[in-house]
Amino acid sequence: MHARLILPLLLLLPAVASAAEAIDPGRIVSAATGDWDKDGDTDLALIIRPAEGSDEDNGVYLYLAGDSGALELKSAIPNKIWGQFDLVGQAPSIEALPNGSLVITSHNDAIGRDRWEQKVTVAYRNFEFVVAGYTHSSYDTLDPNNTSQCDLNVLTGKGKANDKAVVAKGELVLLKDWNDARGQKACGIQ
Repeated sequence: MHARLILPLLLLLPAVASAAEAIDPGRIVSAATGDWDKDGDTDLALIIRPAEGSDEDNGVYLYLAGDSGALELKSAIPNKIWGQFDLVGQAPSIEALPNGSLVITSHNDAIGRDRWEQKVTVAYRNFEFVVAGYTHSSYDTLDPNNTSQCDLNVLTGKGKANDKAVVAKGELVLLKDWNDARGQKACGIQ
C-alpha cells in the first residue's frame, strides 16, 4: 500500500479506534485497504504489534466503512498473528486481494534450518470475517529434499498437500476462532 494512502487513514485512527483501546500508530506494522463487504466503500485492515514488553502475538483489526463513510471497528482480534520485528524475515503482513478478500502472511525466513511461510485467506461472509483458505509451505535449509506445500480451501475442506489431494471437514470458521494448528492438521504438517 502506498504511504500517501496510509497517512490519511492513520489520521482517522483516533476516531475509529475502539473506546476500550486506542491504537498507537507506531504499533501498526501492516495495513491494507479494500472493499471487504462489497458495498462500494473503502474498508481497512491492520496488523498491530503488541505493546512493548508483552509476550502476546500481533493483533488483527478490521474496519468497515459505516453509513456515514467513517470507518467503524468490526473485529478486534489481539494475540492472533505470529511474527517478530527484531529480526529480518519474521514480520507478518496483510494485503488486499482483487476479489475483496484479505491474505495474512506470517513466515520465518531467518532463524534455524526450518523455514516456512503461511498464508491465511480471510473473506467477509454472513456479516463476519471467516477463514476461506490456508496455505503453508516449508523447506529445510540443510536438506533440499525436505519440503512441504499445502493449499486448503477451508470452506470446502478440499485441497492439496505435496501434490496429493487432501480432504478435511469443510466449515465456516470465524477468524477470531481460527487456530493455525487446525490448518496444519488438515495439511498433515503436525
